[in-house]
Amino acid sequence: MAPLVLIFSIFLLSFSSSISSQKVHPLDPLTPSEFTLVQTIVQKAYYGSKLNLTFQYVGLEEPEKATVLQWQSKPHSVKPPRRALVHARSNLQTLEIVVDLSTRSIVSKQVHVGQGFPMFTEEEQAAASELPFSYGPFIESIKKRNLNISQVVCTTLSVGWFGEVTPKTSEIKVQCFYTNGTANYYLRSVEGITLTVDLDDKKIVQYRDRIRVPVPKAEGTDFRLSKQKPPFGPRLKGTGVVPPNGDPGFKVDGHVISWANWAFHLGFDVRVGPVISLASIYDIEKHKYRRVLYRAYISELFVPYMDPTEEMYFKTYFDCGEFGFGQSAVSLEPLTDCPANAVFFDAYYAGQDGSPVKTTNAICVFEQHAGNIMWRHTETGLPKEVREVRQDVSLVVRMVSTVGNYDYILDWEFKPSGSIKAGVGLTGVLATKAVPYTHIDQINRDVYGAFLAENTVATHHDHFLNYYLDLDVDGQDNSFVRTDLVTRRASGNNTPRKSYWDIVRETAKTESDAKIKVGLRPSEYTVINPNKKTKVGNDISYRLMPGSVASPLLTSDDYPQIRAAFTNYNVWVTPYNKSEKWAGGKFVGRSRGDDNLEIWTLRNRKIENKDIVLWYTIGFHHVPCQEEYPVMPTLSGGFELRPANFFESNPVLKVIPAKHVSWPNCTTHH
Repeated sequence: MAPLVLIFSIFLLSFSSSISSQKVHPLDPLTPSEFTLVQTIVQKAYYGSKLNLTFQYVGLEEPEKATVLQWQSKPHSVKPPRRALVHARSNLQTLEIVVDLSTRSIVSKQVHVGQGFPMFTEEEQAAASELPFSYGPFIESIKKRNLNISQVVCTTLSVGWFGEVTPKTSEIKVQCFYTNGTANYYLRSVEGITLTVDLDDKKIVQYRDRIRVPVPKAEGTDFRLSKQKPPFGPRLKGTGVVPPNGDPGFKVDGHVISWANWAFHLGFDVRVGPVISLASIYDIEKHKYRRVLYRAYISELFVPYMDPTEEMYFKTYFDCGEFGFGQSAVSLEPLTDCPANAVFFDAYYAGQDGSPVKTTNAICVFEQHAGNIMWRHTETGLPKEVREVRQDVSLVVRMVSTVGNYDYILDWEFKPSGSIKAGVGLTGVLATKAVPYTHIDQINRDVYGAFLAENTVATHHDHFLNYYLDLDVDGQDNSFVRTDLVTRRASGNNTPRKSYWDIVRETAKTESDAKIKVGLRPSEYTVINPNKKTKVGNDISYRLMPGSVASPLLTSDDYPQIRAAFTNYNVWVTPYNKSEKWAGGKFVGRSRGDDNLEIWTLRNRKIENKDIVLWYTIGFHHVPCQEEYPVMPTLSGGFELRPANFFESNPVLKVIPAKHVSWPNCTTHH
């Protein structure tokens, strides 16, 4: 194991030094010094606000797309502006500010007058979680339950919107748990207590203690290995990938990563997490890189729980827009979250006071040798059998975001064949509530979930992840094509067949043409470049290979569904608009659904042969089961973007097979 640790350390050092030595790319995330500069400029401008200004979101204000592409083709011909977008709170107002870092000035500022609130900060969530412990009614409620208040912990939950008059203040719910005897406190809720905190006044504004239910037992809930008792499960044997000479297999130049036939820019944002930009693949026949993706990231994650009771109805989370996937990113564990050949790098975001906050090892990148087959064929019809096999290798970008009880493993996988696979793994701890029952036979009413252990119900819920995919298939102007597979009757006397299937293609002309519920009929979905053809005349394109398809089951007039209207269809296509970044809208907290993907598409803009964006939503309906208790084995899903007539032929036909490395001090046994 010692050699693996040594190689891992080298990767860290070489990666860190490469970042600091390179020039700034126009899509690079903000640096710690830039966060500090933004903090200084904004605080100076708003000094008269009695210093109660808080930074809720600070991220890169993207340059115009045309400017970035011009810079990429001729780096010295243009200097894109370096700017930051700031969402702040001050004096009960939400501020939108754009800071120019080059001129050290504010170039745009306005007060948000619409609905919704910006992301929660970690600091205000922590402060809200502490308020119950100095609140008399809560202390009394804990005493009545005969619980030790020193063993109680509290967490925060978004409040949502349920038809109330336009709220003036940002609020958050607080729920409390009992840790005594376990680190897995999410399975030991102190049921019946509901608190609401005004984040602007930092006060508890609503309190209710409605019911008392026994706190579930701590026994059997802890997930730490050190707390487990015999009998133990199988002992798994370890293996590792050790590249020759400590070479991770790819090059890192600032935030640009080059591997095999791929090159792309890797960014980070406090709201959405990892951002893939300018993904291009080298075509050995054309002797050049050809762009596939301009920008891609998870724009929103909607998690509605299916319990309408007083303590649960509001649990309808927007994890990106309310809590921030990037803000919730956790440090990755070497050799377990990522393999020994991974390169790690840190991420930075602005804290509530604007100061830079560092998440160590927030993202890892690694070559994946999973034992998969890239392609193969055995030809047995020849006098001498011919067999050709190519081992598959891919490059993975990974981040893990822990939003409360759930851990989301976010992967972007690049394959030499030209495919890009987006993957998400759901693990962590189920959201549960305490109930008075110790056996399922005792239940005589709807508990809105699965009974998993004594006094414990895990609530039914959904996960909907919306991906922003600005595809530039060999150029900016693209079209979206739906190809339906249609059954035909075989006619004539020259065949005994009765039927076959054929295809019917339809190019979407406007946004309404491209709203699709996947799975209702057999179809394929492609983004084509109508201005370029292959040598034999096919449209150059990339195909969306759907996965993890789910449609919302809430009624269209239910308030959470109004806010999450982007889940009404799996596929949407819009003309590129730099301001349309997040499917749930700019300010999601307590939003009313009047600024989201559905509203934007009501304009029914033209999308044929335009610079277009594909928005794709994958989903999971989750009915919990006992195998997911006390911690959940990873449930995986995702989708693939796959070349379809993008190349003239198989792009990995001539791939040079990987050399097999002989391990030192090892022998092969027959």
